[in-house]
Amino acid sequence: MQHSILDRIYIAFLIILLASFGILLVFLSFYTRRFMINERKSTLYNEASLIASQTVEAYIEGNISPADLEQLFDYYSATLNADVWFVDKDGMIVATSSPKKLELNSSSDAVHRGEVRGSIYDIYPNYNIKKLSYKTGNFNGTFSDTMLSVNVPINISLIDTPDKEDVRNAGAIIIHESTLQINNLLRNIYSISVLPCLVIIAIAFIFLGIISHKIIRPVRRLSDIADEYSKGNFEVETGIDTNDEIGQLADSMEYMAGELSKLEDYRRDFVSNISHDFRSPLTSIKGYIQAIKDGVIPPEKQDKYLDIVLNETNRLTKLTQGLLELENFDNYGPYLKLENFDMIDVIQNTLNTFEMKSEKKKVPIYLHNHSEYTVVTADKTKIQQVFYNLIDNALKFTPSGKQIDVSLVDKDKKLMVSVKDQGIGMDEETRKKVFVRFYKGDQSRGKDKTGTGLGLAIAKEVIKAHNEMIEVKSAEGEGSEFYFTLTKKTDEIHTDNLRSKEDDKKTS
Repeated sequence: MQHSILDRIYIAFLIILLASFGILLVFLSFYTRRFMINERKSTLYNEASLIASQTVEAYIEGNISPADLEQLFDYYSATLNADVWFVDKDGMIVATSSPKKLELNSSSDAVHRGEVRGSIYDIYPNYNIKKLSYKTGNFNGTFSDTMLSVNVPINISLIDTPDKEDVRNAGAIIIHESTLQINNLLRNIYSISVLPCLVIIAIAFIFLGIISHKIIRPVRRLSDIADEYSKGNFEVETGIDTNDEIGQLADSMEYMAGELSKLEDYRRDFVSNISHDFRSPLTSIKGYIQAIKDGVIPPEKQDKYLDIVLNETNRLTKLTQGLLELENFDNYGPYLKLENFDMIDVIQNTLNTFEMKSEKKKVPIYLHNHSEYTVVTADKTKIQQVFYNLIDNALKFTPSGKQIDVSLVDKDKKLMVSVKDQGIGMDEETRKKVFVRFYKGDQSRGKDKTGTGLGLAIAKEVIKAHNEMIEVKSAEGEGSEFYFTLTKKTDEIHTDNLRSKEDDKKTS
């Protein structure tokens, strides 16, 4: 049987309450019992001292017999509702308030004459009559009930005798009182505690129900909304507007739904982009090859059109390689071969490959190095690919007569590489999607057919694999600046790796 969250909360809360009250009752009963026993023990100590001074004195002086002493003990026993014993200094039980209940075996002549009731050592061999003490239990099987037994030693100094300096032990008074009264009181405490406990549990469950209702209801609402989202209905709103964790969860779910609702648009854009990127070169390849085959293109012009076919083929190859590389990133993440290298060397080698293209387009590229130490730890080949993609993208969108600036600066113990163009810039929507695969701004279509829309996506994945960041700053009509960070080499910095800050240096 499946239980809801509310059921589990109720069950857990009930268990916690019952366990808490159980522990409380055990704690209360233990300390109440100990307190009451201490109280009765002190009272019985006083009573025993009083009995000793009022009765045992006369017995020791020989004014009363053991039988008379027992009659007095019976009186005290009825008053205290307890058994009273007198044990002499030798441990012999001289008188008790309940002689019929005491059946002890002894070979003493005094016992046979009826003067004593046996020895206390027959009950407890190691009993100490000279020590003020108490015991709880059945007094080693003497009683059928649990008793509180106190032992009060009798010293001659406590009795009014002529020789007050002759202090010696004359025996002890032992009083046995049943703990039944204490047990009854504890049971009353239990019975009295049950009703308040039940009331507290009932009140607690009422408040728990109110609180749970306020929590569970929005949770159930979110569950229903999630079910709607799973069916593709992303237009449903949660209707929860609170400033707590549930409100934050509701906001996150609505944001997620908004993003999921765009997946269909992304899918259409993906299909449209990849279809366009594959269809255009394939159409050109088919058309030119068919024309050559049909003799429409004369032999002297065939080399020109075969070069076009070759370029389109290269474009398809580049697109396919980019797709495979991104797919590999998604499945396993890019494999990184970390090494130490000078970023200046990578930048200069990459810029050399764009020298002819930048001169042809009349877009100079300037390098500004503001860092004295440019040795980094990264995958050299993949970082060169990232920088190549950024320069290629900058040249694509920078018109003739403008320039591109490459800068290296220190940032938080890292090296930041920046590529800033003076191109057409991007609006906010384009800036958010610029690293999305296959995304190409409308400005690029029709102007540059060689782009695949994968270069920046690949750059993003590579930099992310290095646990670094890559960002873009741009505004329409003000150009764009792409920048990323790399971790500097942490080994000792050698002087041959130090570079002086360069002023604006034209590289092409």
